[in-house]
Amino acid sequence: MKIGHWRSTALVVALLASTAAHAGPPKAAVFDFQLADQGALGPTDADQARLAPLSDILRFLLTESGRYQIVSTEAVKAEVAKGPDLRHCNGFAEDYARKLGADVVITGEIQKVSNLILNINVYLKDLKNSKPEQAYSVDVRGNNDTSFDRGPKYLVKNNLPPRR
Repeated sequence: MKIGHWRSTALVVALLASTAAHAGPPKAAVFDFQLADQGALGPTDADQARLAPLSDILRFLLTESGRYQIVSTEAVKAEVAKGPDLRHCNGFAEDYARKLGADVVITGEIQKVSNLILNINVYLKDLKNSKPEQAYSVDVRGNNDTSFDRGPKYLVKNNLPPRR
């Protein structure tokens, strides 16, 4: 009887290990990039136009890397648009992500220092643990599409944590 019990316990452990090994990547809600407050200058139409493609590039690169399964944020898009900036909303992004069934919330912000120097900032919060939010940033030179294409590629390749 003891041997039979050991075998069934070993089988359960093997099945659990197999399931864990085949578990997919965590689900991430990647919200659209927003512009940091630029003071009196305000954003240009070109600045606004780069936000959606930049967000799509980040989602694509994160999916392609195998780090995350991207959860659509469409269900809360109107709510997000009506609310305050996600970087200054005291946890709204986390609430939206939980509503969407995500394990991780990712927000992004563009800081325009000048027309030559911009920062692409990505903030990642794992909703399954109590770790503080992690911030990743890359400086780009040139307020143009080429710089905005390269920025997220650099972040995903060199800065964001690899898949565990």
